[in-house]
Amino acid sequence: MIWFLAKFTTSLFIISAVFSFLSCNANNKSIEIKFWAMGAEGEYVQELIPRFESENPDLKVKVQMVPWTAAQEKLITAFASDNLPDIFQLGNTWIPQFVALDAIDCLDAWVEESNSINKDNYFEGIWNTNVIAGRIYGIPWYIDTRVLFYRKDVLNKAGFSSPPQTWQDLYIVSKNIKELSDKQEKYAIYLPTNEWAPFVIFAMQAGAELLKDNNCYGDFSSENFKKAFKFLIKFHQENLAPIGISQVTNVYQAFAEEYFVMYISGPWNINEFKKWMSGDLADKWMTAPLPGPNATAHGVSLAGGSSLVITKRSNRKSEVWRFIEYLSQKTTQLEFYKILNDLPALTIAWQDSILLNDPYMHAFYEQFHNVKATPKIPEWEQIAFSKIQQYAEIAVRGVMSVDEALIALDKDVNKILEKRRWLLGK
Repeated sequence: MIWFLAKFTTSLFIISAVFSFLSCNANNKSIEIKFWAMGAEGEYVQELIPRFESENPDLKVKVQMVPWTAAQEKLITAFASDNLPDIFQLGNTWIPQFVALDAIDCLDAWVEESNSINKDNYFEGIWNTNVIAGRIYGIPWYIDTRVLFYRKDVLNKAGFSSPPQTWQDLYIVSKNIKELSDKQEKYAIYLPTNEWAPFVIFAMQAGAELLKDNNCYGDFSSENFKKAFKFLIKFHQENLAPIGISQVTNVYQAFAEEYFVMYISGPWNINEFKKWMSGDLADKWMTAPLPGPNATAHGVSLAGGSSLVITKRSNRKSEVWRFIEYLSQKTTQLEFYKILNDLPALTIAWQDSILLNDPYMHAFYEQFHNVKATPKIPEWEQIAFSKIQQYAEIAVRGVMSVDEALIALDKDVNKILEKRRWLLGK
């Protein structure tokens, strides 16, 4: 009996050890990829993970959602402590900052060997936002730009059967719309000074470079920037646009009530406008590519969106690249669009009926063929959000003349770029 119990105990030990070994071995086969994604993308991208993991049983993706408001600080802190994830999402204007930190990997070799990711599969201007000094550092994930939202019915009353094609058209239709208001406090276009984008967009359309001397000095006093800046300020000076954001507390309600008739914005507002412009108003609005300086110059817009980058110190780069290729498939991007309405980066995805049959998407598709990146330096966001907006507000309110405001803007920008000049000088 003792002999039997000893043998039985020994057998149980062996069986337990075998299962333990198999379990550890199975766990060792499962490689974990750490992925940080921002905002709503961080929440909803998790719905795409199960299919990837079923197609790649040796891989597991651990997603951490990071609020956009905390993203910059969290990423910098993680970099400083050598704790960045294997892959993370970056707004494409953030790419230069993380290249300067040497935090993200150059992807040239991966792209060259890939059978699915190629620059020809993307809109040129969008792909270019990820190129620094001729090298690719991010793969476009979802994209955005800004187009003209407008009231078709009001433009018809103002003598325009189609949206404005040129700056002159935009000015004329705005004057006509203002006359229709019959002395009511209504406006033609909304150009809030707390949004720097329209001022930069029109400047780029006019041929302004924004910065000069290897992006070491401001170039806002240049004739091209001044031309665009004066053009937009004129809408405020002539009461064609409301002055100050306090006059518009709800953009969608103001649009529905004809408080303003045109607005330059992006795809994130499509669903909200659909909600407000319903019933009798459903067919009264549309989107259009931005007007250009003249009949021969198309209206360029901003190349926006988010990209996927690989941490330079990651030990799982080949596995991460498989995940990036999965997120870059047409079917995956269309699935994500259905979930979250993030516009796909792949041009071929735009041939799908879900986008072709949405009339509001046509303007975005056309505009994506004519987009441009802002200056690719880490300091750009500080310049745009703190300085361009500041001096637009000052000029609109007449605190300074346009010339004075742009000279002061250059001085402030030159101070911001002082460290850049010092580093390049060394």
